Amino acid sequence: MQKMLHIDPAKCTGCLSCEMACSYENYGVFATAKSRIKVFDFHHTGRKVPYTCTQCDEAWCLHACPVEAITVDKVTGAKVVSESTCVGCKVCTIACPFGTINYVAETGKVQKCDLCGGQPACAEACPTGAITFIDANWTGLGKMQQWADKLGNQPAAATA
Repeated sequence: MQKMLHIDPAKCTGCLSCEMACSYENYGVFATAKSRIKVFDFHHTGRKVPYTCTQCDEAWCLHACPVEAITVDKVTGAKVVSESTCVGCKVCTIACPFGTINYVAETGKVQKCDLCGGQPACAEACPTGAITFIDANWTGLGKMQQWADKLGNQPAAATA
């Protein structure tokens, strides 16, 4: 059963536990700057909203990568960057419409959420349940697809 991160912004307190857990899981240090999940602070409303890679079905990042450094993990479905293959060209950062792939100057490569191999540290660390790792069918993905189809979300016609 495919699982995905589900984010409920109404439950986020802005504690940054998710960012700390992510940086520790991936780099062994507590440094929010190294996190693959970010908490956006809407100052005018006081609302905090965690955001990270949504693991798009379309995966613009994967299709844009000229060296095929982004692949799909067959177990988790996550789009994963192979650091040994990545050349740091940043084309994927431009292709991602959500801005959730980041260039890391220290390594000269990009980073993005890989769902921690199926046990996302951010979800485990979240004290309020604002970030959960749930069955993809429970997220409303099907309803969103039906709604998008009503609005004309049809495959593009093949060009000859």
